[in-house]
Amino acid sequence: MGYSFRMSLQRTPMRRALPVFLLCLAWCATAPAREYQQQTIVIDGTEQRVRIPAGYRLEVLTTALDGPRMLTFAANGELLIGSKSGNIYRLTPPYTRPEVLLQLPDYPHSVAVRDDEILIAQTSGLYRAPYRPRQAQIARDSVSLVAALPGGGGHSSRTVRIGPDGRVYVSLGISGNCSDQYLGDDYRFRDRRGGVLVLDESGDAAQFEPFAAGLRNPVGFDWHPRTGVMYASNNGPDHHGFEQPPEYFSRLTAGSFHGMPWFQFDGRSLQRDSCVTSDPPRPRAEVTPPVATFPARSAPMAVAFVPQGALGPEFNGDAVVALRGSWGTRPSGGAMGDPATRREPKLVRVLFSEGEARGVEDLVTGFQLADGARWARPVGVAIGPDGALYFTSDSGTNGLFRLSRVAQSGQSTASH
Repeated sequence: MGYSFRMSLQRTPMRRALPVFLLCLAWCATAPAREYQQQTIVIDGTEQRVRIPAGYRLEVLTTALDGPRMLTFAANGELLIGSKSGNIYRLTPPYTRPEVLLQLPDYPHSVAVRDDEILIAQTSGLYRAPYRPRQAQIARDSVSLVAALPGGGGHSSRTVRIGPDGRVYVSLGISGNCSDQYLGDDYRFRDRRGGVLVLDESGDAAQFEPFAAGLRNPVGFDWHPRTGVMYASNNGPDHHGFEQPPEYFSRLTAGSFHGMPWFQFDGRSLQRDSCVTSDPPRPRAEVTPPVATFPARSAPMAVAFVPQGALGPEFNGDAVVALRGSWGTRPSGGAMGDPATRREPKLVRVLFSEGEARGVEDLVTGFQLADGARWARPVGVAIGPDGALYFTSDSGTNGLFRLSRVAQSGQSTASH
């Protein structure tokens, strides 16, 4: 491997993405314009151009990963990454040499660390294993089931995170566009999908209970560092073409219902979707609309809020969302059109003010070339102990990236 970078400052106002609701328009109009710069990254001898905030630097830390997905930092600074390949990776600073900590057969999309154990979200269940810092490997026979999850095809990823309340949360999607699946007791276990679950560990056997329902595929979620409120990304359905419905960024509270697949938010109001014929489990009046949206077919993935002191003071309390970019093409939304018309992969920033979402801006772009080829597709996002932003790509470049501020000397402020 061998990576290098160079950058040229381009002082242009940031192109603002879709404003959210009329209440944010006045705030967006007065928000300061952001400055960007172009940077060239050389990956295995090939130059790629990205657009990043001025005063920052993007690095490729490693490409020695196979299908990396969600990532999390342990308290000791170790970085753990789930994957499509079945590998769970561990990296230590400077995060350039991944080691396979464990290999599992059932898609370990994400992991979390709690006390002296690692929690592993696989398609059909949440698992645990003993874990200690600098552990060489985890024996597969030490992995045990915590609680089962509905498995099956379609949206097979499961994301696990530890909340600020110390409880364990897992997200999962419904299997298709219009699958009659819901986190409700009147649904069969295999059909209890589409939202975020919380683990009840008060009894003899741990079991999941619904936290927020009616989300088609909420891959990423995180908690606002000041308010403690959960927010999640959500992938909308594909059967309404290229432009509808927009992808969601939603505020989740205990018991909230977000409508899918019975209702779709079209950017202005909720619409009943005729593709599912069963009666909605709750009326339209109880549907919680998103607080921000992304263009349809953007495929939002991980969400990471920026805590105080990380990345840069102007980012405090904002959320970074990875948009992986979907397969749909203009104008019909089918896969057979011009690949150049697909939504581009990127990182975006959901701006917050006074604890409320106010708008969306591009953060890092340039992963899709003019002909539609993609050299990276962001998936996992996390803020590291050094205050830098880390993200994975599972296509094109299968690797780990870091975005960090550049000190006046020209060196990154991230520790190496």
